[in-house]
Amino acid sequence: MTTALVDFASDFTRVLAERKDRLDLGLIERAYQFSAAAHQGQKRLSGADFVSHSVEVAKILVEHNLDSVTIAAALLHDVVEDADVTISGLRETFGDEVAGLVDGLTKISSLTFRSSAEEQVENYRKLLLSIARDARVIIVKLADRLHNMRTLEHLPEDAQRRIALETREIYAPLAHRFGMAGIKAELEDLAFKFLEPEDYQALATKIQARRVEREEMIARLRTPLEEAMRRGGLTEFEATGRPKHLWSIYKKMRQRNRPFEEIYDLMAVRVLVNSVADCYHALGVLHHHWTPLQERIKDYIASPKSNAYQSLHTTIFGPGGQLYEIQIRTRDMHRTAEFGIAAHWVYKEDRRSDELDTRFAWFRQLLELQQDTPNPEEFLEFLKIDLYQDEIFVFTPKGDVKRLPKGATPIDFAFAVHSEVGLRCQGARVNGRIAPLHRPLKNGDTVQVLTAAHVRVSKDWLIHVRTARARHRIRRWIKQEEAATSISLGRDILARELRRRRLPAPDADQLAAAA
Repeated sequence: MTTALVDFASDFTRVLAERKDRLDLGLIERAYQFSAAAHQGQKRLSGADFVSHSVEVAKILVEHNLDSVTIAAALLHDVVEDADVTISGLRETFGDEVAGLVDGLTKISSLTFRSSAEEQVENYRKLLLSIARDARVIIVKLADRLHNMRTLEHLPEDAQRRIALETREIYAPLAHRFGMAGIKAELEDLAFKFLEPEDYQALATKIQARRVEREEMIARLRTPLEEAMRRGGLTEFEATGRPKHLWSIYKKMRQRNRPFEEIYDLMAVRVLVNSVADCYHALGVLHHHWTPLQERIKDYIASPKSNAYQSLHTTIFGPGGQLYEIQIRTRDMHRTAEFGIAAHWVYKEDRRSDELDTRFAWFRQLLELQQDTPNPEEFLEFLKIDLYQDEIFVFTPKGDVKRLPKGATPIDFAFAVHSEVGLRCQGARVNGRIAPLHRPLKNGDTVQVLTAAHVRVSKDWLIHVRTARARHRIRRWIKQEEAATSISLGRDILARELRRRRLPAPDADQLAAAA
């Protein structure tokens, strides 16, 4: 074993030792030894031992508190593709669960998403099905991609750009949708580094130059905030400053068309408390001492995001009139915010993909769309809608919450309630007032759909809808109607021609067969 590999192994062992009471260290040790033997003599382009990559992926998962089976699978995730090992051999040595997870990872290991629409859809299908069988596949895949991005400088420049673009377009959005905020942020920053290197370096330099200023700004709020919380009756809490990552700042500069010097919300303050009641208590304390910006108060506890994220958000005028963005959440909510779907496998050996059904309903809907959309270009369009758009929260008259993409209209809302409601939608009341069907909804709107007795779909609706579900249902109904019209027209032409030739009309069964 090389010195470098000894260092990797010892560091990995130290990280595991911190969690030894909750992990099957025997299984993990066997997986490590098996992987090291299988990759013996293999090197990465950086010159490092090949197995070091598997160890680094496993370390990311240990840091995310994943279970023993997932960590073992991470150590073994390349042995089938890059060594003389079979899935059946892994099954005999490590059992069905580890082997099944490695099999799922092997099937998606070489997927690319820069090919033709048909190939892209097939690759997405493989990815979605692998995740559906065991959601831990996407967790290990994201950790694998993260370490590859951390070492991307060792690849040729054209490969760097291709992988970085794929990371930005596919893997960072997947990390976001599955709630893995830490991995998402690092993937975005690393893609930024390789795709816009000059802008990245310039921004990194400016942020570093203002580091002391940012730390002083947080310190000016932190002491009075802690004192206010204690005076308000909260004694068990934790307040910390959190720098925003480079890509989010860069996007904000572009969206606002402002230079870096005019972007002031470079950091957020996070307050962690013990209970949901404490979250609202802390929010009340903040608003009692500092004036909030009303339009920036958001309650993601009552209305969680589709990736299971929960927090209270507010922006206050703090000391010196400086704007401070503050997030308030429980510690459990914080684990979910940082680790997303991975948080549901924390030291548990019996978690399965039913987590996708209960907490990540958008994924189930995406699977249904994939099965129900034969046109590859259409499915890619739906996929981009579901992966990339920001969310708003709107309410039914009974108070039920519907999550919709930003820019969604009452038509989207109607289809979110039920397909039949969407197809028969003829109007809407928004916050009690009649509103145009094409008017974009806002966060917090209450929407009542007005329906007709019969279908009222218009082709023009396709211009205004934003959800994949609405677009798919409308297009399907239009195609069915066009097919029915064509059949009816064909029958009329046939009947006229038969009458002209004085021939007998076919019976109903013959017409049905012809249709």
